[in-house]
Amino acid sequence: MTTTDRRALLVAGLSAAAATALTGCVSGDPAPRRPSPAEAEAARAARAETALRGRSVAVSRTLLERYDTTLAAHPALADRLAPLRRSAAAHTAALAEGGATTAPVTAPADGGATTGPSPTAAGTRAPSGRPRPPAAPVAADPRTALTDLARAARTASAAHTAALLTAPPEYARLLASVAAAGAAHAFLLTEGARA
Repeated sequence: MTTTDRRALLVAGLSAAAATALTGCVSGDPAPRRPSPAEAEAARAARAETALRGRSVAVSRTLLERYDTTLAAHPALADRLAPLRRSAAAHTAALAEGGATTAPVTAPADGGATTGPSPTAAGTRAPSGRPRPPAAPVAADPRTALTDLARAARTASAAHTAALLTAPPEYARLLASVAAAGAAHAFLLTEGARA
């Protein structure tokens, strides 16, 4: 065999080896592993819990916004509403822990509480990314405004109670507590004021 033949054979062998190596790099990756039924169920349960938490936070956030708009329309009710508003803010934060995103609750200099920029302003976005509907108007009469706020508290309480059916045990206990507090708020805003 001549030197030229040996070189040609060596080049051909090296070329074949390089082609094999490149093919292995490009297409040698194994197909993605399919999750087991248990893994798929765990992922489904996690998605369902995340969605439940998001809905629960949205319900509590709506009540919190109602407190804010009522306080803005009727500052004279601040002594009566501020403790209930703080409770609603704490419930929103507790429901958001570990899953859903919510703006931090802070206290402004005037002694009330707020969640940063007004969440009811036009153009703000809900956690889902959709524009928030404008806040419901607050009645000019303070007594009617309190009745409307009590109705919002009952609505939130009912929504949290309904969510208990699909909530995991630990979150269900929290939802039950928040639902009970919402019912107490409704009582304190209406019947409790008459006692």
